[in-house]
Amino acid sequence: MARPRRIVLVRHGESEGNADDTVYEREPDHALRLTSAGVVQAEEAGVRIRELFGGEQVSVYVSPYRRTHETFRAFDLDPSLVRVREEPRLREQDWGNWQDKDDVQLQKTYRDTYGHFFYRFAQGESGADVYDRVGAFLESLHRSFESPDHPPNVLLVTHGLTMRLFCMRWFHWTVAEFESLSNPRNGEMRVLQLGDDGRYTLDLPFDRWRTPEPYGTGG
Repeated sequence: MARPRRIVLVRHGESEGNADDTVYEREPDHALRLTSAGVVQAEEAGVRIRELFGGEQVSVYVSPYRRTHETFRAFDLDPSLVRVREEPRLREQDWGNWQDKDDVQLQKTYRDTYGHFFYRFAQGESGADVYDRVGAFLESLHRSFESPDHPPNVLLVTHGLTMRLFCMRWFHWTVAEFESLSNPRNGEMRVLQLGDDGRYTLDLPFDRWRTPEPYGTGG
């Protein structure tokens, strides 16, 4: 099995929705573009990514949202070195269709109280649903490692919550551990590096906003 030396996860640059949450009332979430600041963030991430990969081959998976595609294009990677696939399972948590700003704020308040992993948006997904589709993607990813000529690098261009849930699934974090962590900022990246012992480690922890509150093992 040709496991990659590194798996890099990148959150998209700032989007129109990050800058102005009323845009969700007029535009579909998946169609939102990067802001000018988001383009700069993506370009800066691209510099770090090119330095990290050097001249090595990269297998790339991109969320189907416009902002993630725009982020990837801003990386300006050598086309001869990358194999790019759109991967719908790496999309943002579904919140429904067009969204009323006041309703979204109310549901966010409910989610903060109920828990980000289990709370389900009225017309969308829970964090647990995203976890399940990330797990299905990981099964496909592991099968791709069976190819002896698999590139030494994997790059995922995705979303903040999806990044945390990917790491939760990979490192077998508990729900309590997930709930204690914050999303990376726009344009931030995390690297899973393969060590000499055959295990992957995370180069940089996620910011922690509280101490995990374990539920125990009682039924």
